Amino acid sequence: MNLFDTHCHLDLLDLAPFDDSFDVFMAAAFEAGVRRMLCISIHPDRWPAMAERVAPYFTARADRPQVWLSYGVHPTEEAEYATDAEALVRFVQTSDYAEHILAIGETGLDYFRSGVAEAWQHERFSAHIAAARALDKPLIIHTRAAAADTMAMLASEGARDCGGVMHCFVEDWATAKQALDLGFYLSFSGILTYKNAADLRETARKAPQDRILVETDAPYLAPVPHRGKPNTPIFVVHTAQVLADVRGESLAAVADYTDANARRWLRLP
Repeated sequence: MNLFDTHCHLDLLDLAPFDDSFDVFMAAAFEAGVRRMLCISIHPDRWPAMAERVAPYFTARADRPQVWLSYGVHPTEEAEYATDAEALVRFVQTSDYAEHILAIGETGLDYFRSGVAEAWQHERFSAHIAAARALDKPLIIHTRAAAADTMAMLASEGARDCGGVMHCFVEDWATAKQALDLGFYLSFSGILTYKNAADLRETARKAPQDRILVETDAPYLAPVPHRGKPNTPIFVVHTAQVLADVRGESLAAVADYTDANARRWLRLP
């Protein structure tokens, strides 16, 4: 299979089941059919260690997964990480890993804990959109309890120009349609496998085949039958299988077209 985990945090994985070895884990992921991964930055302080961990996997080889990067500041990180667009652009352009940074984010709005629209979240989100447009790189969008404001900002600030993905999509079909109309992709995580996610599975069934991605958000949101345990990109196959079942397709077909979609979204060959 050619599975592409389009959203994982490889620097945060629990490697205990893999002899505390990242290389052992990556070999196991390849054996499970995971050929490509996008490793997502969520905190500036963690960036150096994250990049160092995955750098040996930037180069394509026939016996192991290949990894790319996305750079951003998560919307729930502390308010003092007030990143402006120019700083984001400068970091990406001057990074030693610039050619491997394919997207901006994750970014977005999250009102789940704050309960209100915090101004600094909007400012940070706006900076990420502006940076993505300037760099002509797609956005990775996190939204929680803030769908209406998230979609409004994407539309009003020109996110259509750079495109992107609604990461870990859990919203209704109306929101999905807004994202699709902006040229965005929908990425489904292990939540798709949960018993109470019937409405989400219906959205996945209706989504156009050429706009669907799969992800783990590892180490979070492990799919059934591993729910409640630390997640890894190896488990993306469970989400892909449920997606296949919902859409009446084979697992191999889902793996192939979600991989092709991810490569198109990230502008890879």
